[in-house]
Amino acid sequence: MRSAEAAPVSETSGALLARAQPPYRVMVVDDSAVIRGLLIRSLEADPELVVLASASNGQMALAALERHDIEVVILDIEMPVMDGLTALPKLLAAKPGVKVIIASTLTRRGADVSMKALAAGAADYVTKPGASALTSADEFKRELVAKVKALGHARRAAPALREVRRSDAAPLRGAAPRTEPAVPLRPPSRATILRPLGREHPDAIAIGSSTGGPQALFRVLGALRNSVQQPIFITQHMPATFTTILAEHIARTSNYPAAEGVDGQAVRGGQIYVAPGDFHMTVEGTGRGEKVVRLSKTPPENYCRPAVDPMLRSLAAVYGGRVLCLILTGMGHDGLKGGEAIVAAGGTVIAQDEATSVVWGMPGAVANAGICSAVLPIDEIGPFLVKLASRR
Repeated sequence: MRSAEAAPVSETSGALLARAQPPYRVMVVDDSAVIRGLLIRSLEADPELVVLASASNGQMALAALERHDIEVVILDIEMPVMDGLTALPKLLAAKPGVKVIIASTLTRRGADVSMKALAAGAADYVTKPGASALTSADEFKRELVAKVKALGHARRAAPALREVRRSDAAPLRGAAPRTEPAVPLRPPSRATILRPLGREHPDAIAIGSSTGGPQALFRVLGALRNSVQQPIFITQHMPATFTTILAEHIARTSNYPAAEGVDGQAVRGGQIYVAPGDFHMTVEGTGRGEKVVRLSKTPPENYCRPAVDPMLRSLAAVYGGRVLCLILTGMGHDGLKGGEAIVAAGGTVIAQDEATSVVWGMPGAVANAGICSAVLPIDEIGPFLVKLASRR
C-alpha cells in the first residue's frame, strides 16, 4: 500500500487555525489509505478539529511530529515499517504531553494490544469497524470526535492545572462524622464543597471510570495490597472482549480474583466484578439474605452500556449507606445520578482530582455537585480506600 505523505491534508486547515479559539490539531496514523481518508473526513466535519498530518506507519508519524504542532494522535496498531505499539513510546518521548488514541479492531488480540498500549501511556482507544462500514458508522464517528476533543482540551488545560497544583494551599480537612477525627483531604483545582464521610462501615466498594480509566484502575487496585475484604464492583466504559481483557489485567495487577460479572452469581467478599461490555451490571438481594450479580441489556444510559449509574443505584438499594463509591477519570457525567443515590442512602463518594485525571468529566461532575467526601490525586486514592474500608 502506498505510503501517505505526512503533510497538511485539508485546504480548510489554515482558515480554521485562524479562528480566535484554534481547533484541536490532530494527526491520523493508519496504513490503510481508505481508513485514513474516512477518519480525516469524520474529524474535519467538526469545526473544532483540524487534521494537520497523516502517516501510514509509526516512522512517518515520528517525522511528521517534528514538523507539525500536533495535540492528539490517532494511532493504528498493525502497520508496516513501525507498528503502533513500537511507535507509541517514541511519540510520547518526542512530544511530551501529546495525547494518543489507539485505533484497534474489536478482537481479543486488538483488546490485548490496546490494554498494553494504555499501560504504556496511550490516553484512550477506539475500536474501528471495517473499512466498508466506516461511512455509516455514526456511533464510531461520534465517539472518535468526542474523545479527540476531550483529550485536546485536557492537553491545553494541563499547564494551568500543574500551576494550580504547585500553588495549592495546605490540604483541606473535610467534614467527618463526629464519631471519628477529620480526614485530611487535598482540594481539587476549583472550589468544591465536601460532605462528611458516611457513618456506616462499607460493605461494598463501587468504581466507575471511562477515558483513562484502565490506567487509573491498575494504580488504585494495585495499591490495595489485599487489604480490602469487601466485594469490588467496577463499571468501565468498554465494549465486549475489551472488558474480558481488562478483568484479566486487573487480576494480575491487584492480586485479587477478578472477572466479568455473571448473571446470577453470588457476591463474595474480596472479589472484583467487572461489568461485561454491552451489559449493565447491577446487584440485587435474594430472599435468603444473599446478594447476586444481575446483567441486563436495558437501554444505554448516558450513551453507555455498561453504565455506572445503574450499578450505583442498585448498590444503594441493596447495601443502603454501606457503600463506598469511587469515580475515576472519564468523559461525560455517568455516575452523577448514581452517586447522588449513594449519598442519599448514607454512603460515601470520592473522586479523582482534575490534575491527575485524563479527562475530568465524570469525577468533575460529582465533585462540582457537592456529593464528594474527598477529591484526591490518583496515588492517594488506594491508601484512602484502605483506610475507609477498614474503619469501624
